[in-house]
Amino acid sequence: MVSPPPVRHAVVVEDDADIRGLLVLVLEQLDFVVTEAPDGHSGVEAVRKTNAELVTLDINLPDIDGMEVCRRLREFSDAYILMLTARADEIDRLNGLDTGADDYINKPFSPKELQARIRALFRRAARTPAAPAEDTGQSDELARAAVVQQSLLPRETVRLSGYDVAGAFRPSRSVGGDFYDWYQTRDGMHLTFADAMGKGMGAALIAATVRAVMRSVADTPEIDAAFGSASATITSDLDQSGSFVTMFHARLDSASGTLSYIDAGHGLALHVPAEGAARRLVSSGPPVGILDDQQWPASELELEPGDSLVIVSDGVLDAHNSLEEFQRNVEKVARNGATSDDVCAALLELAPASTAEDDVTAVVVRRKPNAAL
Repeated sequence: MVSPPPVRHAVVVEDDADIRGLLVLVLEQLDFVVTEAPDGHSGVEAVRKTNAELVTLDINLPDIDGMEVCRRLREFSDAYILMLTARADEIDRLNGLDTGADDYINKPFSPKELQARIRALFRRAARTPAAPAEDTGQSDELARAAVVQQSLLPRETVRLSGYDVAGAFRPSRSVGGDFYDWYQTRDGMHLTFADAMGKGMGAALIAATVRAVMRSVADTPEIDAAFGSASATITSDLDQSGSFVTMFHARLDSASGTLSYIDAGHGLALHVPAEGAARRLVSSGPPVGILDDQQWPASELELEPGDSLVIVSDGVLDAHNSLEEFQRNVEKVARNGATSDDVCAALLELAPASTAEDDVTAVVVRRKPNAAL
């Protein structure tokens, strides 16, 4: 008989109800049993009662500040403590103090980055477990989920004059909710890159719904109106499953090189220009399914000749110790590949199959250096 995995407890200490709700969802997707605390005093008591292995801790709390909470926790707990701050400049100051925290992250945060940071914390002390006996029923479900997931990938090749477009996907053994989709339009192409939280058939079916809904709004002229309509439909389905979806959706006008895009909680797309440093495209809002009536503003960038758009899944981020290391390596790969196919293959190698715990997915849209201006 297969022993169930040990239960892991986490405490979220956060006074903002919306952020607290998002943190709970993210941690539950990592199989934590989560206790919520709206202030510092109740947070300390929650950690004491649950013997939590992980604490996410806001620095600015209504009663005592996060650093004092951290000090009190260290008197009796060796839980991993991940502190959140709304000020980027505060992280440098905190790193110079002996606060007792294990890591820091800035608000607004990407759920993907948060999950990657947490996985990295637990990998530091992880031991290789004995291989469990195979559950035949679970294996059958995962096999069916893998078939669904593979069916979501685009069958058609995008052939745009002056562009080189490629994608690559490697599923994990547990089968997640990653997928990408693209299709040509009269003016260029539409692209969707998404990850439905969860594993197995449930995540695969949510991903299939997202793909179908996003294709259904292809004729809506404005990207923000199209995304808003699609997200409302998707959210109504997600309410029943308790899940959420991170997405990057873009529309490329191939003649001008103008790329309009919306990032809903994904945060792992990079613009790699022919000259100058790469830039990570920041999310314009939370994942789809977190908040009702959420709106995501659209952004634009110009893909000049020699520029690339690179989008990867959190499986690539998980293989790195920091967001900065991740960005450096992705930029290096993007610049060294002769073709978009080469770049995609190299991106997957950043997260070797022998150690990757999640699906690994990459899409590259490169404007050829000799493309006419």
